[in-house]
Amino acid sequence: MLNFGLDRMRIIAPRDGWPNPRANALASGAGRVLDHAGLFPDLPSAIADCDFVFATTARSRELTKPIVTPERAMQMTRALIAEGKRVAILFGPERAGLENDDVAPANAIITVPVNPEFYSLNLGQCALLMAYEWGRQTGDTPPEVMGLARTDFASQVEVERLGDHMEEKLGEVGFFYPAEKAPGMQLALRNMWGRLGLTKAEVQTFHGMLRQVWYHFGKK
Repeated sequence: MLNFGLDRMRIIAPRDGWPNPRANALASGAGRVLDHAGLFPDLPSAIADCDFVFATTARSRELTKPIVTPERAMQMTRALIAEGKRVAILFGPERAGLENDDVAPANAIITVPVNPEFYSLNLGQCALLMAYEWGRQTGDTPPEVMGLARTDFASQVEVERLGDHMEEKLGEVGFFYPAEKAPGMQLALRNMWGRLGLTKAEVQTFHGMLRQVWYHFGKK
């Protein structure tokens, strides 16, 4: 990260605790990245203040989301940051990568175009590729990305609250049926919210729609 000018790292529920002396020993002079790393208990809290989230994964998913290369992702990131947006790149654990529940709230997926017969990259390699592409592109005028950067996106916590509101009301009217299919149905909805790239105004509109529909029909 520090090789390419990145120093804001967030760590989610580290397996071996934090701070971790072994991590500092392996940092090779870049310990200040670890010293200032944010520690979070779960993914929602780690990305709550982010406007746009990329998830890195090579595995095919049943979740429908835009899929971009590292180069395209960093073009989008530069444009977003230039307009004051907060952008996160989400990496999974070394052994298993990201689960569908982790990918669902993301706005887009980054996939490295590698040999399809051997697509596995370890965590360090994946982080290096993202950081390198960021460093390669910085210094020039940020590109325009179809008005994306000027969009007043809802934060991840606002989208999360909309998902909670939607699940609550749908649960009360018996939408999640049968019960054994409820987790999959809820995941599909969360994925949809992340993929849509909702604005703050759109989130408020959805909340208003839910309140009005429930007021008029929820108790009938």
